[in-house]
Amino acid sequence: MVLTPSTMLDLDTRAPEFSLPDVVSGQTISLETFANKKALLVMFICQHCPFVKHIQNELSRLGQDYANSDLGIVAISANSVRTHPDDSPEKLKEQAKTFNFLFPYCYDETQAVAQAYTAACTPDFFLFDGDRRLAYRGQLDDSRPGNNEPVNGKDLRDAIDKVLAGNTLEIEQKPSIGCNIKWHPGNEPEYFQN
Repeated sequence: MVLTPSTMLDLDTRAPEFSLPDVVSGQTISLETFANKKALLVMFICQHCPFVKHIQNELSRLGQDYANSDLGIVAISANSVRTHPDDSPEKLKEQAKTFNFLFPYCYDETQAVAQAYTAACTPDFFLFDGDRRLAYRGQLDDSRPGNNEPVNGKDLRDAIDKVLAGNTLEIEQKPSIGCNIKWHPGNEPEYFQN
């Protein structure tokens, strides 16, 4: 397991377009899906990563807590199923159903979307405002497997609430840390450091 931090994409970056299948419904999900939302949270997660397993109950709570809000949420897994079959669309669907994810969970088979977002780890969070400009990227909270900090989503929840209220966020943001995205052999992006 390689500990990998977020790339910390520049704030104010416009959300890259995407069009991906939801592993649960089969529907195609894109930025346009969330056109009526004041904010959009894009989460790069997967099924097998111990860092994601550590927070998946909180991810479920997040989806439930903001289900009737102006926040759109989408989860994306970009891990190579060639090297990590536990992250296949079928396994992602099982995860979504087990943890009652109320948001779409998409599979990025080509890994092009992960690369467009400069996603580096699982979990990796990107929060965009109403103009789809990046307002927050970084950690869910201070909890990591084994550090005994509570999993409460405080950093991300604070950012979401501020964006929904139209308030300015702190420039200093802590990167998320997790397992590196499992790139297809030979498909590692330039920004990705092993």
